[in-house]
Amino acid sequence: MENQIILERLQKLRETMAKRGIDFYMIPTADFHNSEYVSNYFKVREYFCNFTGSNGTLLVWQEGAGLWTDGRYFIQAERELAGTSVTLFRMQDEGVPTIEAFLQEHMGEGQTLGFDGRVISAKEGQRFEKALSEKKIRFLCERDLAEEIWEDRPAFPAGRITVLPDEITGKNVKEKLAAVREKLQKEGADSLFLTKLDDLMWLFNIRGCDVACNPVAMSYGYITQEKAVIFLQGRALDIDAEKYFVKHDIEVKSYGEIAGFLKALPPEGKIFVDVHQCSYGLYRLLAEGRKLVEGRNPTELLKAVKNPMELSHMEEIYLKDSVAVTKFIYWLKTHIGKEEITEVTAADYLEKLRREIPEFLDLSFPTIAAYKENAAMMHYEATPENCAVLKPEGMLLVDSGGQYLGGTTDVTRTIVLGPVSDKEKYHYTLVATANLELARAHWLHGCTGRNLDILARRPLWNIGLDYKCGTGHGVGYILNVHEGPQNMRWRFAPGQNEAVLEEGMDITNEPGVYLEGKYGIRLENVMVAKNDVKNEYGQFMHFENLTWVPFDLEAIDEKCMTVENYTFLMVYQKQVYDKLSPYLSEEEREWLRKETRADSTIEL
Repeated sequence: MENQIILERLQKLRETMAKRGIDFYMIPTADFHNSEYVSNYFKVREYFCNFTGSNGTLLVWQEGAGLWTDGRYFIQAERELAGTSVTLFRMQDEGVPTIEAFLQEHMGEGQTLGFDGRVISAKEGQRFEKALSEKKIRFLCERDLAEEIWEDRPAFPAGRITVLPDEITGKNVKEKLAAVREKLQKEGADSLFLTKLDDLMWLFNIRGCDVACNPVAMSYGYITQEKAVIFLQGRALDIDAEKYFVKHDIEVKSYGEIAGFLKALPPEGKIFVDVHQCSYGLYRLLAEGRKLVEGRNPTELLKAVKNPMELSHMEEIYLKDSVAVTKFIYWLKTHIGKEEITEVTAADYLEKLRREIPEFLDLSFPTIAAYKENAAMMHYEATPENCAVLKPEGMLLVDSGGQYLGGTTDVTRTIVLGPVSDKEKYHYTLVATANLELARAHWLHGCTGRNLDILARRPLWNIGLDYKCGTGHGVGYILNVHEGPQNMRWRFAPGQNEAVLEEGMDITNEPGVYLEGKYGIRLENVMVAKNDVKNEYGQFMHFENLTWVPFDLEAIDEKCMTVENYTFLMVYQKQVYDKLSPYLSEEEREWLRKETRADSTIEL
């Protein structure tokens, strides 16, 4: 069935391209700051092709259109692109070209590639320049063609900012600026142009509301050894924020002034810029007649290593969040089959429990409540119009999290609602084993997520299974649920950030099994890297859990686990009971005692 709305929009886009002399037009998933999640104003790619995933690039030409996205979204993209005439290009699958390779093959010499230079990173722009140089391709990157087509486009985001108190952040803005300036000095740079929103929020100890679930404000920053400038929209400021910036000698300029400000910078001195985050358009302005020092934002690593006060708040918040999730599992298991529960109403009930926590601010991402075969789509999102009714059979995967004044959470559990097959139990047990193997890791300082990822994948690789995503990512502190530079994956594409795991870094542990048309299983905890013994071989490290939600023992096949892993699982279950039971009702506590088998005498 054709999607007439999308077909009409694509036709209008092609007509506009022809008027502007554009042969190919590229639309990524990004805002002016290369953010992973964006406000409705920036959902241009979704507007023109109907794909709602958080990662993907649409390429349109007169004879066709293609969407490139990663393995998390293959199933979802197939469904959402149906009838749009847009072809799915499954990134990293064998024989699938990259966008650069596709353009090299299909663009004629001297043709024009168009894109909005504000939503393409400098690194991407440079990559396309290099790939297409032999064909003398012209770039037209000054126009957002959606402005001429999208009549009812949502307003540009401009919410109020909030200043965080020092007792929440652990370090004040002057301390953070001093740390950044020290890093700049070591890099031989005189100033820093900062464009990444969560880094800006962290550095200035503020939070915003310009992106759903991500407490960030549209902003830029310019830091020298003597001054700090932040660019914000006037509507984002109230009297308290204005006083805060004056108190800390931070100059506030209008968000719209950034291009003029960069043009007016003198040629003297070296400016530090992260080409992976800075937009291609602003990078080209900055590079005109000036010396640049290119590297990863110094704020990224500083932000990723949580300080003792942050970790203390996170431990409290994760305990409260774990209580809410466990109460949800109890409610689900005791009400399934007795009343109608859908994927949507289940997610709503979990959100209700989180909202009862005093520190709750928002969800950290839209809850994924996926029943049976829907769980095979890693980033499935049910709607009231299109959701499954839960029955006392099979499993429900729930991936969810909250934003709190004191932490950001991310947790996944796959919950048994009734009879499941032996195959489902086998795969659940393998996923639990994968999670436990990574949780038990001990390693020498210097390892990255690439070194440890195989611990989680090995139980699945042993039987020829894999999951098309990373095993883990960093989590922000009252910030974005996905945070770098730390992450857990076995394959890093050129230019991807691969960081040494440092004490104080948090990271998710979320292996899974996804079988299209059948079911999906994921088990996710958040862990913190800690120093262990130090000896003549170096500094050893280990993980400590922040998440304390029970695994579902109804889906565990003990025969498929080693004694060591089963013992470790049961110790974790007992810890869950000990930590959560004081916050539960008598009925919930008795249920959790049985659910975790807390009376067992197993010890490591």
